[in-house]
Amino acid sequence: MAKIEKSNQKINPFGGLNFVIDQIDKLGLSQLVDNQLGERSKLAKYSFSDIIKSLWSVFFCGGNCAEDINEHLRRYLKDIPGLNIPNSDTILAVLKKLKTDNTKVTSINGNTYEININEKLNLLNLSILLKTNQLIENNYYDFDYDNEVLPTNKYDAKNTYKHTKGYFPGMATINGMPIYFENREGNMHVKQNQEEVLERCFNLLKTNKIFINRGRFDSGSYSKNIVDVVEKYSKKFYIRAMRCNTMYNQVRDIKEWNKAEINYIDYEVQSINYQPFGSEKTYRLVISREQSKNTQIDLLTNDTMVYRSILTNDWESDEKSIIEYYNQRGKEEKTIDILNNDFGWSNMPFSFMNENTVFLMLMMMCKNIFGCLIKSFSEKMPWLKENFRLKKFIFRFITVPVKWIKSGGQRILKMFTDKDYKLNI
Repeated sequence: MAKIEKSNQKINPFGGLNFVIDQIDKLGLSQLVDNQLGERSKLAKYSFSDIIKSLWSVFFCGGNCAEDINEHLRRYLKDIPGLNIPNSDTILAVLKKLKTDNTKVTSINGNTYEININEKLNLLNLSILLKTNQLIENNYYDFDYDNEVLPTNKYDAKNTYKHTKGYFPGMATINGMPIYFENREGNMHVKQNQEEVLERCFNLLKTNKIFINRGRFDSGSYSKNIVDVVEKYSKKFYIRAMRCNTMYNQVRDIKEWNKAEINYIDYEVQSINYQPFGSEKTYRLVISREQSKNTQIDLLTNDTMVYRSILTNDWESDEKSIIEYYNQRGKEEKTIDILNNDFGWSNMPFSFMNENTVFLMLMMMCKNIFGCLIKSFSEKMPWLKENFRLKKFIFRFITVPVKWIKSGGQRILKMFTDKDYKLNI
């Protein structure tokens, strides 16, 4: 064993967090948080921005729960300008104050479910995206919506269709950025009240002068009420259609199919005029088919082909372009994976849905802010890339030993690295 020499110098191993907090404050996000969430009691030692920045800092340092402040991070975080660090109990207690009451909804079968709508946090999230210029007023954007099971064994979690307990929230994204979130009980049907969720989302965007060019949705949005709302607020929409006899009666009448190679797979594609849901309004149904890997005959189509279809009001684009655009939904679904694995969604801190909604939405904002920061930093430092996940960003940027020193009446950040941090504190 080599000789060990101890030092009592205050070296902070998370020096890169100085730049993160500095940028958050320079962007005006701390002030924005406090303005929108309001002032706390005059007796309160910590503002909402203090609490939220402290929570975000845990994850920017590689932690995965608020308790990491007490156990591992407090002695380092308290030395970073712009941070006023509480303990984990205070953080979690203040987060609970941001909760809203659940709303009961009733299905046509008379079943009652609970959803949680937090309008204040949805507005704050959108305001952050506008403040950081990740969204620009009066611009049109492509929009994705999905419901995703979040497995958890919390007290009020219900059995989901994936045979696990959890919640079943709905989330909208633009360019991979979460822009709207509502939490739902895990046993709710995906279509239950979805048109109301989308109406609230679209109204929030419209009120803030954000408009939708194209919208993509999976088969969970395939219903007349939902299509009516989507068509009202977006120029064009693309929804995965569900199989039914009426559809395949028309599909079987198609005599000529066009060839198309999509993602290195050969398909046959065609379009038909289609009136879904028994309505009189005609949409375009874009159909693709490929040979099944087995020889079993499908009862609906009477052949061995695998069919997929997309309902749309896009009459100009060719079938291949529409299918390729729709298939890009997979990139948006990656957002859930990032939130689960990088931003704590898989480790919710509370026992109840409305409290966990607050945590989920604040970490959703953290992801959006990270996207802004990594883009800005990567433009100045070539050793960073815009597509880095949080863990790689922590290893490459955050974990750098630093020490604050005084020289000539000034505070100077001394960095123990040969990397060129081209930012000024």
